[in-house]
Amino acid sequence: MRSRGAHGRLPPGPPAPAAVQTALWIRKPISFIRRARARYGETFTMRLVGMPPFVSLSTPDAIKAVFTGPSDDLHAGEANAVLEPILGEHSVLLLDGPRHMRQRRLLLPPFHGQRMRQYGETMRDLTLASMATWPRGEVFSVHAHTQAITLDVILRTVFGMEDGAALAELRARLSELLEGVSNPLLLVPAFRVDLGPRTPGGRLRRCLEEVDRILFAQIRERRAEGRSDRQDVLSMLVEATDENGERMLEQELRDELMTLLLAGHETTATSLAWTLHRLIRHPEALARLQAELDEAFPDGEIDPDAVRELKWLDAVIKETLRLNPVVPLVGRGLQRPMELGGVALPAGVVAVPNIYLTHRSPDIWPEPDRFDPSRFLDAKPSPYTFFPFGGGVRRCIGMAFALYEMQVVLATVLRHLTPEAAPGVDIRLVRRSVTFAPSDGMPVIIRPR
Repeated sequence: MRSRGAHGRLPPGPPAPAAVQTALWIRKPISFIRRARARYGETFTMRLVGMPPFVSLSTPDAIKAVFTGPSDDLHAGEANAVLEPILGEHSVLLLDGPRHMRQRRLLLPPFHGQRMRQYGETMRDLTLASMATWPRGEVFSVHAHTQAITLDVILRTVFGMEDGAALAELRARLSELLEGVSNPLLLVPAFRVDLGPRTPGGRLRRCLEEVDRILFAQIRERRAEGRSDRQDVLSMLVEATDENGERMLEQELRDELMTLLLAGHETTATSLAWTLHRLIRHPEALARLQAELDEAFPDGEIDPDAVRELKWLDAVIKETLRLNPVVPLVGRGLQRPMELGGVALPAGVVAVPNIYLTHRSPDIWPEPDRFDPSRFLDAKPSPYTFFPFGGGVRRCIGMAFALYEMQVVLATVLRHLTPEAAPGVDIRLVRRSVTFAPSDGMPVIIRPR
């Protein structure tokens, strides 16, 4: 039976109160949505505290309808509103309509393929520097190190910062912020209230104030320089103009920088950790990848331009993103009643292309829970069956950058080192705010090759 209420008729879904569903979505998200699909099918309704009904969709027809539908009728910005206190109201993730398209056009040029590839040597060198600190033959948590690599990549490529006091301070404050926002309780508005310096909301506000102080200082310093020869993303954004010749305001720049920092750091770092996890569990895939790297780079030095041509490396990354999408779903707020892939939905609900469930659908992927990179060797999947970076006009603008960074980092690590499982450790999926990460910091043992 369809549920009724202020939003009209909705697809069936779990009958538990919104508070119970919210707790399950935060604490046991995968079992929650897998049980819902098993009982209600590919389309079901979730109810979360303080939010409109979420209608989960995992059929290609419905997902295509969402990704190709009119953006005036399908608002992604309002579906991401939970992120506004951190990212800011001008973030490209939170805007819709003409304002979204303006910001997207301003942000795209720095991530153009040719410009992006000039960052390859920086990615490789920062990886090598991090690897030099990794213990050999001992258990350690590799996720913290992939986080450090991706954060340093952003600080160098987005901010163009060199070693010094300013870089050290920003790194420290951002690390504190990134750890703070990983608390899944902050997804619930009530927990973001500042009730004192020891509460999650209080710590978050004070940390944001410190980071904002540094970000605004960097923006003003770059504007004062007025240099056009710098190649970092901030310098390009400071000089970028829209179709009316107008530049971004300081607050707009701050919000987009925060978006790039949070969206481009945690997601890539976690995907790297998941890829190592998959390779450890599948030594035949790891051996094939290391053989590919040995053939491509016989002297051991990684050429960042060449990694893009390594087919098995690319397939391993994409199969990991299929099985372990870091962000499990994306949303669009319906501005009017619509039919999406044969599903009639009222205005006011959030249509949710469910990345995790679509990537695990047996109707789309044979043996969907099996790790098999060969799926991606010859066939290019549909953007409505494989979409770890979202889709349509809202597809992540940093997708190419993230994939390239993963290729460079993994090639650099695995050409020189071999990861092994830490004994007695069972890696589980845990929630870190809106992302899904491996548990316990992903303990591994690293040995020289």
